Amino acid sequence: MALLAGAEPFSHTGTSGTGVLLCHGFTGTPASMRPWGEYLAAAGFSVRGPRLPGHGTTWQEMNRTRWTDWYGTVRTELLDLRTSCDTVFVFGMSMGGTLALRLAQEFGSDIAGLALVNPSVLTLRRDARLLPLLSRVLASVPGVAGDIAKPGVTELAYHRAPVRAAASLSQLWRLTRADLHKVTQPLLLMHSVVDHVVEPVNSQVVAEGVRSEQLVDVPLEHSFHVATLDNDAPLIFERSVEFIHSVQQVGAA
Repeated sequence: MALLAGAEPFSHTGTSGTGVLLCHGFTGTPASMRPWGEYLAAAGFSVRGPRLPGHGTTWQEMNRTRWTDWYGTVRTELLDLRTSCDTVFVFGMSMGGTLALRLAQEFGSDIAGLALVNPSVLTLRRDARLLPLLSRVLASVPGVAGDIAKPGVTELAYHRAPVRAAASLSQLWRLTRADLHKVTQPLLLMHSVVDHVVEPVNSQVVAEGVRSEQLVDVPLEHSFHVATLDNDAPLIFERSVEFIHSVQQVGAA
């Protein structure tokens, strides 16, 4: 299956001994994380931005994948990154934040910290309850891509949301919510004040559910959902590097 131009995964080998795994969102591509990755690479970190299975090709192909496929990819990347880095952080946006939380739940202290942008762990949409049924009769619905406040910026993502894949995402949400108490790593939680895709209550549920002693809450006042490509992108990038340094300083103390 041919990749959409710009949907390629990316990687960079840094010089600091610290690695960062970047996880993109549902129906999105590594393109939404690439500017963040380039900023981190310039700061000296090793960076991995994998493409999740079924993403960056067609929504029909994505409908043949499940959350275990997406999680398996980021898990493999994490394990590989750990072989070459002394310290590893996991950053994620939207469903990428869900995957990052799930990795933190499994790997514990092997992950030094998390930086999440508009992570998703639930939805308030009533029709979401019908996903298991709808997935049997409906292939796709209008997509959620392109929620960006900054004029002239577009997101490389599907314009249709595959329903069977969405039903699988809801299963990942339930598992991740149930295990939020297992997340004890330092957490940088960045969330848009106005988000038309992931309701703000998601970040509240994450903040209240984790047991991270170091939790930094950063509201994003000038961006919508895809904040890594939006007006607050420079703030996200700067705060994430500051976060890495602060975690490492505490660890060295």
